[in-house]
Amino acid sequence: MAESVDEREEERVVDKDYPLTQVPSHARVGLLAVSAVLLGFTFFSPTMIAGASLGSAFSLADFMKVLVLGSAILGFYVATICAIGAKTGLTSVLLARYTLGKAGAKWADFILGGTQVGWYAVTSAYVGYLFAAALGIRQAEVLLTVFWSIVMGITALYGIRAMKIISYLAMPMILLLVFLVPYLAVQKVGSWSALAQIKPSSNMGLAAAITVVVGTFASGGTQAANWSRFARTPAVGFWAGLIAFFVGNGLMIFSGGIGALAYNKGDFVEVLIDMGLITWALLILTLNVWTTNHAAAYAFGVAGAEFFNKPDRRPFIVGGVAIATVLAATGIYEYFIPWLIALGTFIPPLGGAIIGDYLFVWKGNLPQLGRVEFRNVRYAPLAAYLTGTLAAYLGNRTGVGIPPLQGIVVAALCVPLFHSILRQAGHEDVHGVAEEAQRA
Repeated sequence: MAESVDEREEERVVDKDYPLTQVPSHARVGLLAVSAVLLGFTFFSPTMIAGASLGSAFSLADFMKVLVLGSAILGFYVATICAIGAKTGLTSVLLARYTLGKAGAKWADFILGGTQVGWYAVTSAYVGYLFAAALGIRQAEVLLTVFWSIVMGITALYGIRAMKIISYLAMPMILLLVFLVPYLAVQKVGSWSALAQIKPSSNMGLAAAITVVVGTFASGGTQAANWSRFARTPAVGFWAGLIAFFVGNGLMIFSGGIGALAYNKGDFVEVLIDMGLITWALLILTLNVWTTNHAAAYAFGVAGAEFFNKPDRRPFIVGGVAIATVLAATGIYEYFIPWLIALGTFIPPLGGAIIGDYLFVWKGNLPQLGRVEFRNVRYAPLAAYLTGTLAAYLGNRTGVGIPPLQGIVVAALCVPLFHSILRQAGHEDVHGVAEEAQRA
């Protein structure tokens, strides 16, 4: 039967990556495709910068402890978010609408979309710095930053299919660099035993270091449901998330840390210059950053679509890229490590609240999006998020415990606790659901 005019108009207007609806079964893909996109996201050379800052601050043994613990927290946290995204077919910001309500979810849109704009700015500035250093034209760094920010934003308009193609190209190349850097680092000092004897050249507390590891992808990982929702099953989503954020992200931090430890430098670009790799690495690192900035632009486009309740993410990608370009050209790169610590403190509790609400209140069975009568604010999950954030913040200030883990666990467990308290006080804090959805 021929399409009606209305159907053709809907096909033209509605974003085919389903930013405001559940992903239908015919659009679902397998482990390889989802893993390729998420690994392309986590194979992120600025993460090697974070690794370099850790490698210069710890001995080899202590660095490995920080790496494994931080990566495990990040990996299992994001894998859980990915499984929920695959089960529900919803983006992270739509999951936040279930958890926080229509108005409450705007806060999630703001911090998730806003932090991705910040990430886009940091990485665009990194590419500009990389090209300026490699070509010996430091005076053109701002111009190169602006150029690459605009180019990467243009490709983000083509959605998950373009991301998958670029990821397939970038992953083998960045993997080669990830393994080459530690190899050359060990060659320089003579052996792993010699590497283990090197004293750190800077200082960083254990709590802050673990927060940096989690902070590398606290924001992006919380939004991983944006891509895992295309997974065929929750198991596919979970394993894709664990592979990408425990293994993939961990490898990036490991490589940067070992290079910094061997060369006694916390600036990863300087390490590449000393290794004689900077010219060869230029193409690899640019393509690598491209994949992650592609995903970041996609993420703040989805957040903007939900915030303004529009079915097209593209105008918000354009606006976000414009803001990020200005930030990149005005020095945001200088605040990289404080930025990671802030992300590792304030973002994971949001994911913790979503996980706690999904598991303990909705019992793993969210009603269909079109059948839910959303409240403006759900106070129990919002209070749980704030409590988890306070726990993470105090952990960082005092150096007690593992701040990101505390934020996630406290937020998740406080959701059912506060929900029960409100219910006993006579306040119903759950969205209304139509009869059909309740029977589904």
